[in-house]
Amino acid sequence: MQLIKAIVRPNKVDEVREALEKLNISGMTVSEVRGHGKQKGHTAIYRGKEYNVSLLPKMEIELVVDDAAADEAVKAIIQAARTGEIGDGRVFVMPVARSYRIRTGEQAI
Repeated sequence: MQLIKAIVRPNKVDEVREALEKLNISGMTVSEVRGHGKQKGHTAIYRGKEYNVSLLPKMEIELVVDDAAADEAVKAIIQAARTGEIGDGRVFVMPVARSYRIRTGEQAI
């Protein structure tokens, strides 16, 4: 099993979810996060004052998939989340050693 963590623009979450549903991947966790990569934020004006926004709002999507489905899931996420501009996000893939179902305590496959 592989854990896929994708950091994407907030307006791209539904497109990513739909792309994953087409691959019959439905279980995921979505969290609001803040951060920056190479773009290092931007300048904004609020009530006539200029200030730097260094931590931009992003969404983190986490899902666990079988090893065989990991590459297709990553491709679907990248295709759905891409705008071609700086700040599109990142995808991380990590191995999952074990998983347990809390309700029953059994090891999930």
